Amino acid sequence: MESVWDYPRPPALEPCRRRVRVELAGRMIADSRSALRVLETSHPPTIYVPRHDVDAACLVDAAGSSFCEWKGRARYLDVVVGETRAAGAAWSYPDPDPRYAALKDHLAFYPGRMERCRLDDEVVRAQPGDFYGGWITDDIAGPIKGGAGTLAW
Repeated sequence: MESVWDYPRPPALEPCRRRVRVELAGRMIADSRSALRVLETSHPPTIYVPRHDVDAACLVDAAGSSFCEWKGRARYLDVVVGETRAAGAAWSYPDPDPRYAALKDHLAFYPGRMERCRLDDEVVRAQPGDFYGGWITDDIAGPIKGGAGTLAW
């Protein structure tokens, strides 16, 4: 088991040892064995997939951005498959802070906005709330930030 309370702040960045797959509307959006994990106190891991392992035909730039005190400015993308559009379901750091330079040319996905996200064969659960994009698996222990009443943690 990994406790989210053992993860550091500022966040750690490490290789993901599991196969990552992201699906929407029956289509494989991403399939990677070379993803990265960001580990931050109170959050389940956020998974970043190299762009070359993502179906670029399913990505459309979205309006808006956000700022992470550690990683820098994030840009958002819609994930589109036919008539299905998952608005702002993916994000990237095109010019990350030097400490997180490895995230350049990687994309993260909100698992709750996708049809299915898997690590190996395990279907992940989305981190609670609508702001964070952590991937919860059976080997992740909380309590986990994101749900009602936890934003001040």
